[in-house]
Amino acid sequence: MEMLESATVGFLVVFLGTLFIFGEIMVRSKGLFAVLGIGIMSLYFSYHLTADAGLWVVLLYLIGLALIIFDGKVTTDGTIALVGVLLMILGLSLPTPGIIYGTLVAFALILAVPSSFLFTKVFPPRNLWNKMTLKDKLSSEEGYNSMNETYKELVGKSGVTKTPFRPTGTIEVEGKLYSATSDNQWIQSDEKIKVVSVDGTRIVVVQDE
Repeated sequence: MEMLESATVGFLVVFLGTLFIFGEIMVRSKGLFAVLGIGIMSLYFSYHLTADAGLWVVLLYLIGLALIIFDGKVTTDGTIALVGVLLMILGLSLPTPGIIYGTLVAFALILAVPSSFLFTKVFPPRNLWNKMTLKDKLSSEEGYNSMNETYKELVGKSGVTKTPFRPTGTIEVEGKLYSATSDNQWIQSDEKIKVVSVDGTRIVVVQDE
């Protein structure tokens, strides 16, 4: 594989190998992508391994990959996966003959990882990170619902305008500031108001006589 002396060929080999390995993680390919990815990356490492860059660089690469899979299945917050990507980049770049070669294979991995998501458009996805997506969604919904409940408690309460309403502005109710609207009524600052309705986070007020 003398062609691997070329940085461009190294870029293509790492890109394809990473694409198939992460494709196996992303979709159910019955092991086909894993065989292709491992085979391609084996060619890359077998060519570049030397006395100075021994099997320890392969170990870096494998540990990085294991951390990414662990993050997807267990922690699901992306932090450990980021460390894994960095270890994989080191494992790929350190045995290369020069900075340009090392930079190109690093970019190959960085480009291949998101590209592997394209396989989910064709093959059944594993949804490895669906726990993280679901957790983020639930957290967002919980926060939104909590905010809605807090705002609904404002209905019927009195406060004061902190800015002029044209027709939106800021009110103070029980020592807290809120953005509100007066529904086309212009109200000066430091006027007494009453909250008449809340729709989501939209607070409607009227001037309190």
